Amino acid sequence: MEISVSKSDLLKELTATQGVVERKTTIPILSNFLFEATGDKLLITATDLDLSLRTSCPAKVKKEGSCTIPARKLYDYVKLLGDGDIGIKLLENHWVQIRSGRSNTKMVGMARANFPTLPQFPTESAIALPAPVLRSLIARTIFSISNEESRYTLNGALLVLKPESITMVATDGHRLAHIEHNNSKLPVSGEMKVLVPKKAMAELNTLLNSADIQVVEFAKDESTLFFRIGGRLLTSRQLTGQFPNYEAVLPKDNNKSVTVHCDEFSSAIQRVAQFADERSNAIRMRVEKNELKVSSSNTETGESEDSIETSYEGDPVAIGFNSQYLLEFLKVVGSGDVRFEFKDSQTAGQLRPDEAPDSEYKYRYIVMPMRI
Repeated sequence: MEISVSKSDLLKELTATQGVVERKTTIPILSNFLFEATGDKLLITATDLDLSLRTSCPAKVKKEGSCTIPARKLYDYVKLLGDGDIGIKLLENHWVQIRSGRSNTKMVGMARANFPTLPQFPTESAIALPAPVLRSLIARTIFSISNEESRYTLNGALLVLKPESITMVATDGHRLAHIEHNNSKLPVSGEMKVLVPKKAMAELNTLLNSADIQVVEFAKDESTLFFRIGGRLLTSRQLTGQFPNYEAVLPKDNNKSVTVHCDEFSSAIQRVAQFADERSNAIRMRVEKNELKVSSSNTETGESEDSIETSYEGDPVAIGFNSQYLLEFLKVVGSGDVRFEFKDSQTAGQLRPDEAPDSEYKYRYIVMPMRI
């Protein structure tokens, strides 16, 4: 294999693949990129066996072929090279020569045969998903995914595709984020449900944010999910198992509500949370006539209370929540008003942006109460 490739083109694709490369792996080949030179392009593949990314960049191919190169070392080295073309040539014993300007480096690669073979994209069953919608769904749910490996089916989000809607749900057992986009026209019959692992969602989010892409081609086979984003193909092992019956958790009779401004609410919680217990992050919310009080106390650090003016007219109610859960939701909403819907101190609270009735998105966030 012998090629010449522009530094900017190569670095752009190496950067895109960094999230997939295994840092601490017991299988050395997974720390390498697979380079394949064919026609007028260089194909680059990275995988950790659960997740893989295939991408490509234009190249002058003098001799077709393939090799593997240590991913992190190559990325760090290419970043330090000057602008211009980089020559990459496979030598004997899997060594790879990299030349640029007056720089000449040789890296120790590994046998191409050791690199895992990856499944092919099943083009015939692909569904086109609107990229801005998918980006929005991921951003509003990813923070609610469980990090506990023992709760296997909660280590991802549930993606539900219907002919007229796309829904994404994530939960860690203490809170649940649910968002539905209602203005989609998808070529699916009935309902398609898939569990997307958290790492795949994070990678997808990065790829969608860094590219001006309007459509994501989605497909799946028995064990793998495929997302084609422009010239890049992300594949992920599907999570198997039963996602919890989230519809049973959605509050039906939260008959009291208060509307507050997102920034004001977030600032008050942040100030009060400074004095919350460090393990539980518990704060107390008391809703009374025309006022929402947020407070916390800790025998070691002190106590704090903030109050927000509201137009609430109902009976007083006090509920405890994990402040971190509320802040993560408010950060995603960003601005505007938020409706906080509740029933009593033992029932889950529900937050939602105060959107127009005809909004394409329906976003709700359910948080379990805490004893305080």
